[in-house]
Amino acid sequence: MAWRLGRTGRVAAVAGAAVGGVAAAAYAGLVTGAAPLDVGAGRRLRPLGPQSVDIRAPREVVFDVIAQPYLGRATRAMRKKVEVLERGVDLVLAAHFTPVAGGRLTARTVETVHFTRPERVGFRLVRGPVPYVVESFELSPLGEEGRTRLLYTGELGTDLWGLGQWWGGLVAPRWEATVAASLTAVREEAERRARR
Repeated sequence: MAWRLGRTGRVAAVAGAAVGGVAAAAYAGLVTGAAPLDVGAGRRLRPLGPQSVDIRAPREVVFDVIAQPYLGRATRAMRKKVEVLERGVDLVLAAHFTPVAGGRLTARTVETVHFTRPERVGFRLVRGPVPYVVESFELSPLGEEGRTRLLYTGELGTDLWGLGQWWGGLVAPRWEATVAASLTAVREEAERRARR
């Protein structure tokens, strides 16, 4: 009897480890975008943003800073974050790389990026940790000469009703934090260029 209980315990431990391994692989697949979940059932939407920054640079300069990694020559630092997969005149397909899970994983999202010079850059998710994201950067000149307001808004959608809503609650704050860091970088680079 003791041998059977011991064996049953070992079987339960192996089964538990297998379930844990499958769960970890599913999590990694979702987070990195390697195994996106888009079933089209139970879609829940939630807003992203709004976030805005006022930039001491003309709108055209701010637009050029945003567009450069996609339409121009990306800096070495940006090449680690963005890879243009296909480029058109005002539309690109690009992969974005973001460290997650304390840097142990890298999320890879693929998005179309549409440019309407000089007032708007729109993003639409093609592949990533959630099935649906649309976003935009709207650039408005401020009353003061040579200043721009950059406004970010978006919408994130998940499938599978409450489970998807829970997942969206985990993804959205990280997504918005990544956008906030991008807005700061755009402001700093645009203001640096404007000072020249």
